[in-house]
Amino acid sequence: MPSTRKLSKRGSPSGPPAPWTVYLLRCRDGSLYCGITNDVERRLEAHATGKASRYTRSRLPVKLAYAEPQPTKSAALKREVAIKRLTRRHKQAMIAAR
Repeated sequence: MPSTRKLSKRGSPSGPPAPWTVYLLRCRDGSLYCGITNDVERRLEAHATGKASRYTRSRLPVKLAYAEPQPTKSAALKREVAIKRLTRRHKQAMIAAR
């Protein structure tokens, strides 16, 4: 039986908002890009088409290397800042541990 729940503008069932995700992308040149989103697939598609960030636009293709869910946007922003402060070695270890 089809669901009778209303769909939001983004096509997902209405209800609690999607959890936020902090992610790391590995770029063509080996560099890492950190960001947040509440729709990982949509954001990866935007990166792949060069419409998400100036940094990744010139380093295509990019590949998702790490994703970490967060309960709120605030928590995701704080975690993004913490990850950006890590050394490359620590980021690589974080990726390898997942």
